Amino acid sequence: MIASPWDSSITPERAALPARERVRVVELLATGTNGGAQEHVYNLVSRMDLDRYEVSVVSLSPGAGVRKIECLGIPVTIIHEHDDAIATATLAAHLRDLRPDVIHNHMYRAEVIGTKAAIALREAGHRKPWVVSTVHSSRIRSTDDMDLLVRLTDDIDHLIAVSNSIDRKIVDEGRTAAARSLIYNGVDLERYDHQEPCCTLRDEFAMAPGAMIVGVVGRLEPEKGHPTLIEAWPMVLARVPNAHLVIVGEGSRRETLEEQAAATGVGDRITFTGRRDDVPAVTAALEVAVLPSYREAQGLTILEAMALSRPVVASNVGGIPEMVEHERTGLLVPPHDAPALADAIVRLLQNHQLADTLGRAGHDLVHDCFCVQLMVRAVERLYDEGAAAIRPREVVAAR
Repeated sequence: MIASPWDSSITPERAALPARERVRVVELLATGTNGGAQEHVYNLVSRMDLDRYEVSVVSLSPGAGVRKIECLGIPVTIIHEHDDAIATATLAAHLRDLRPDVIHNHMYRAEVIGTKAAIALREAGHRKPWVVSTVHSSRIRSTDDMDLLVRLTDDIDHLIAVSNSIDRKIVDEGRTAAARSLIYNGVDLERYDHQEPCCTLRDEFAMAPGAMIVGVVGRLEPEKGHPTLIEAWPMVLARVPNAHLVIVGEGSRRETLEEQAAATGVGDRITFTGRRDDVPAVTAALEVAVLPSYREAQGLTILEAMALSRPVVASNVGGIPEMVEHERTGLLVPPHDAPALADAIVRLLQNHQLADTLGRAGHDLVHDCFCVQLMVRAVERLYDEGAAAIRPREVVAAR
């Protein structure tokens, strides 16, 4: 049975542990690039109680995401090895020296290599850390990949689902051997509560005066649904001629999407910004935030838009309906449906009262249910559980 982290409020302050008794945690990322999992780990390690937890990060590739974590002063180790067997052996040696209480895997390759490395430690006669895996992706894996994950789940102590949709996926995949918790990704409200809109956006991209900016923030990858949004854009302009679409992010599909935008005949009203370091400010400048995904585990960028009181339009897929309630905290549309997407965007651009009402309701929902502190405390409780299982006398006595 899945356990909810929201059964109790944020836990009270706990006494700091002596350095030798701090719970040692290794966060393992499959890739070091920018993405939802990397943002999750950044939010987690930047908010953890470092008087109680000794945390470090290992990434299986370099990238901007882990460089951002390193800037926090968190120790980061890169194991940039494409051969899984070598990467597993290297990680096992690193864990042997570090002796963590908990290893927390993020994304598929991290689940595989992190769990195998923990097993290798046990087989070599060393202490096996408590293994936690967060399932961030709604991607359907190959049969061989799934068979491997099912086998490895016997050696995973706890699985975290970031939405009920992901929990159903875990069950459907037959990964019920491990205990499970639902822990939603949280938004760092301090970054969004007093965020001013990016005042240079219109000038930077030579938008028409008074342009109504609609935007999507996310990796330019097939599952994110950008083709449907671009297809919808001429329909939006037919009814809101001063609208301008901003597509924020980088990815493997950028060139293809730029070609599609040019072919619409309205390419001058579609801007690809590339990667931005001021995403909160850009999001705050949007009239409407859109997430047209074809599949989505949760959709952190739409939560961030809601935290900024931006009205949102999103696909009715995966974990999105757990955040966006149609007609109350946003508008939901079917995936791959360009006319429906255009209708919803136009509706919010033309009906300012509705847009404001949805924006305020979304803002309140994020504050009540999706703040980062709730996420961090829920994960810390799992780390305490793991440490108690690994070295019960020390941790139980310190509670």
